[in-house]
Amino acid sequence: MTAVTGTAAKPYKVFVAGGCYAGLSCAIHLIERCDSRTDSPIHVKVTIVDERDGYYHLIGSPLAFSDKKYAEKAWVEYKDVKILQRPDVEFVHGSVVSIDPAAKTATIRESADQHERTQEYDFFIGATGFRRAFPVVPQAQSRKAWLIEANRHIDAVTSYSDPVLVVGGGAVGIEMAAELKTVKPDIKVILAHSREKLLSAEPLPDSVKDCALDLTREAGVECLMDHRLTRSTPIKNAAGQDAYEVEFENGHKLTASAVVMAISKSVPSTDFFPAEALQTETGLVNVTNSLQLANKAIPHADDHFAIGDLINWSGIKRCGSAMHQGKLTGLNIHQIMQQQLLGTEPKLNTIDEVPPMIGLAVGKSAVSYGPDGMSSGPQVMQLFFEEDLGFRICWDHLRLGGSLA
Repeated sequence: MTAVTGTAAKPYKVFVAGGCYAGLSCAIHLIERCDSRTDSPIHVKVTIVDERDGYYHLIGSPLAFSDKKYAEKAWVEYKDVKILQRPDVEFVHGSVVSIDPAAKTATIRESADQHERTQEYDFFIGATGFRRAFPVVPQAQSRKAWLIEANRHIDAVTSYSDPVLVVGGGAVGIEMAAELKTVKPDIKVILAHSREKLLSAEPLPDSVKDCALDLTREAGVECLMDHRLTRSTPIKNAAGQDAYEVEFENGHKLTASAVVMAISKSVPSTDFFPAEALQTETGLVNVTNSLQLANKAIPHADDHFAIGDLINWSGIKRCGSAMHQGKLTGLNIHQIMQQQLLGTEPKLNTIDEVPPMIGLAVGKSAVSYGPDGMSSGPQVMQLFFEEDLGFRICWDHLRLGGSLA
């Protein structure tokens, strides 16, 4: 006699690609809901695959690349994420090479030996986000390598007397420049941006962009607007130290001890999805408002979900949205499981179109913008980020240090 799916003998196999805000939120809420009926729990086996060996607080990167002590805090190995230390959860250090929606199988490449293997699933969740360049995010794939990478970068930008130049006035560049100046106030930090306003690529009103500039200057960062970098040449400075001669399109030149590029284009990490699931121009995943694959010609499209930064949806990419989408997806998968097991009609949660919203940390202050307007100041910093660029807020919201009932 064949075992019924969802029982201890044959648990549902749930595959989560990506172990950050969205992926962990999905796994936690799904397991919690499956456990909720102690008399008849739905049994699941959750596999979480990530290229890193731990949860990395991406929001904290500007501070992690400025402060060695915080760098240690920002990366927590998955074995220390207590809420998911249970026999029905497996973490795999590796990457997803491809998925076969028809067969419901995923090909995994394990980081340790680059061995490839195939794993079956009943539900697939893509939550791998974007590939971003160093030093916007770490390139290391283990906590040990990350600490070496972070310490080397911090030493490089804090060791010499010449200014540190941060190139790119988007959110990442602003936060990196301001955090470095806050942590190392004796260093001269310059932020160069090619346009006349910061945050020029974001659909935000000029008042928010002007406020971001004011706060950046108040943090002690020198801002060079309308400065497009054309050349950065390694040299020896007057003291015989390694440095860079930097030239801009307008002819302005300066010497910098380090040049931090914060303008690299982010690329969705969606190569493993079938091409017909993606928006051709961007590589983002097309989804329905219930976060399932939008192209119903793909086999088992309703059993495949995509969440977080990699989806083709409105709004500025934010960790709050990612965690919310993860929660809704966990609840939706549970609804589908109940339909299959009990014949109940699923009540799927949906997401709405997202208006432009942002929370930007700038040194010891911050600016926020949303449907209710703009706010700025130290009180906004405390509300949105506290003293650790949101680490505690996200950690506690996801309950990563706790345990499921």
